[in-house]
Amino acid sequence: MNKHVAVIYGGWSAERDVSLSSGREVIKALREKGYEVTAIDATRDLPAQLASLTPKPDVVFNALHGRWGEDGVVQGLLEILGIPYTHSGVRASAIAMDKMAAKAMFAEYDIPCARHVWVSRDDIANGHALPPPYVLKPNNEGSSVGVEIILTAEEEQNMLARDWVHGDGVMQEEYIPGREMTIGIRDGKAMEIIEIMTGNHAFYDYQSKYVAGGSEHIIPANIPEPLSIRLKQFAEQAYRALGCKGVARADFRYDPLHDRVVILEMNTQPGLTPTSLVPDAARHEGMSFADIVAWMVEDASCER
Repeated sequence: MNKHVAVIYGGWSAERDVSLSSGREVIKALREKGYEVTAIDATRDLPAQLASLTPKPDVVFNALHGRWGEDGVVQGLLEILGIPYTHSGVRASAIAMDKMAAKAMFAEYDIPCARHVWVSRDDIANGHALPPPYVLKPNNEGSSVGVEIILTAEEEQNMLARDWVHGDGVMQEEYIPGREMTIGIRDGKAMEIIEIMTGNHAFYDYQSKYVAGGSEHIIPANIPEPLSIRLKQFAEQAYRALGCKGVARADFRYDPLHDRVVILEMNTQPGLTPTSLVPDAARHEGMSFADIVAWMVEDASCER
């Protein structure tokens, strides 16, 4: 008998549209593979949505993105309900989604990070923060939601003159010039390195990620073998440091002028949209999109 898979997607985070796109692709692929699939556009009454399924699904494929979906909240619910699920568990999901906490964990494992601090608007205005160039990142959002790059003192003043969109505080991170690299990790093993070329975009922002043609993915990245080995080792170390499971993705910047690598973040539920990166890495390994999502279903458990 084929497994019954409930795909939870959509939700109510700032990344709802991304999740809807990922979910639609996953649903289609799993049906192609012969799974019985129930699609659930998650609401805040998700426990009732899952409880209404008879019989209980064999697996939940978590295609949610952003807060409440990849920060450990849904993972804890599924463990309480005793339903095996995909991707990482409560601890890894919560730490990865909290950028400051993740940086602290990376530092413990000697994975290089850019300088970073937690700042308020007043800290920046009063000069008690990093000088430009720097990057502002909401602590618990993904998909580059709310990210700003401030390169000059003039840009800083312009930013402070606008309505502050970062709440009580934000992670301020040293800007690292150079090249954007990303590495999918499946079951602890690094996949092929992808270099992301963003064209006219200053960085790999929301438009670059999810609009067709917004970026170019170079796989394998055109880099020397020693650098490739170093990046893959850091990706695998980061996966282990957080205790990730299933498929995750580590993002890096490489500054060739100083031969410097820094990890930006770990994505415990990387996108599965038509323009996403992990599917490209899987295809490079000879796995179709349907193959990789089926692998995630078979890898699912309540012990993540």
